[in-house]
Amino acid sequence: MHLVDITMFYAAEGGGVSTYLNAKAAWLAQRKRVRHTILSTNVDSGGGTPALLRVPALAVPGMNGYRLPLSVGAPTRLMLGLQPDLIEAGDAFHAAWAALRVRRRLGVPAVAFYHSDLPRLVHERFGPAARRAASAYLAQLYRQFDLVLAPSRLMVNQLAAIGVRDAVHQPLGIDIHTFSPQRRSESLRRELGLAPETRLLVYAGRFTADKKLAVLADAVRKLGPPYHLLLIGGAGQAPRCAQASLIGFQRDQRVLARLLASCDVLVHPGDCETFGLIVPEAMACGLPVVGTRGGSVAELIDDSSGIVVPPNSADALAAGIEAIYRKDMAGMARAASRKAREQYDWNRIMPQLMNRYAGLLASRARSDLEAGRACAAE
Repeated sequence: MHLVDITMFYAAEGGGVSTYLNAKAAWLAQRKRVRHTILSTNVDSGGGTPALLRVPALAVPGMNGYRLPLSVGAPTRLMLGLQPDLIEAGDAFHAAWAALRVRRRLGVPAVAFYHSDLPRLVHERFGPAARRAASAYLAQLYRQFDLVLAPSRLMVNQLAAIGVRDAVHQPLGIDIHTFSPQRRSESLRRELGLAPETRLLVYAGRFTADKKLAVLADAVRKLGPPYHLLLIGGAGQAPRCAQASLIGFQRDQRVLARLLASCDVLVHPGDCETFGLIVPEAMACGLPVVGTRGGSVAELIDDSSGIVVPPNSADALAAGIEAIYRKDMAGMARAASRKAREQYDWNRIMPQLMNRYAGLLASRARSDLEAGRACAAE
């Protein structure tokens, strides 16, 4: 089988979609039964496993560094040349329309993975009328796919609300061998110039407005010593805070895992995540989580592994951080790691995904067989 993934959200600088596709490629490479190709606007074409093909594109302001394809035709031609058996489109723009064109031309199944909450993003920039238009657009687009996947139950419900009623919940996963409590280094505080008794919080991800980092910085300022915040990431402006240290984006996941495991608590102030991959990664490293209601992060944690507070409130976030330190931190660390390992291991998630693909391919084969028999009967 030749599986083709196409999305404008795959990039060398990381992100949840990139992590997902890299994990899928690595998992498939160990099995040798599936040829895998990734098409993206943000990579250079190259061989290897998976093969990477660059889609012609241009930079567009406000897209967080992602590049928009020049047309639907170019990725369509690239995919037709690849002769895929199944296509997965990871965004709702040119990639999705190209996937549908190839589906019609070759008669292969097309899957859409809803990684980005487009109506919310449009609403924040252009208002409620634009949100309604984006919702209608998504409904019209996604009804043409054979399968629509969403990484959280919240996103499944949102899709149902706009008329995409058959979306399937498909969580993302983590590498439990990379993200582990064994990565903890007792020297991190010394490397950051901090006292051993410092209560070390961590945030990892993009420094963009939707992550609500200004709220997090305000919460840390309210808490004062001995709390300190480690910010890991980039693609935006980090908030200024005297009680914060900044480390750039870490491409090597082992380095990221060491940093996470060496802190005390992951704090995730954003309320707009469609999944929040950094949360199970941190949990697997033995970190309890302080998250907020509103996005999908609240689905990933429970009372044994974290605390959920109202969004957009520095006071509530600070209170949640203080409260988690009053709990059994060691017990929460063990519970968080156990939950992440049991529920989000890629070796659990990928077979789920492959079974969904197999079901689509089997259904298509049955349809072709029945069509052949009907023609013969005529």
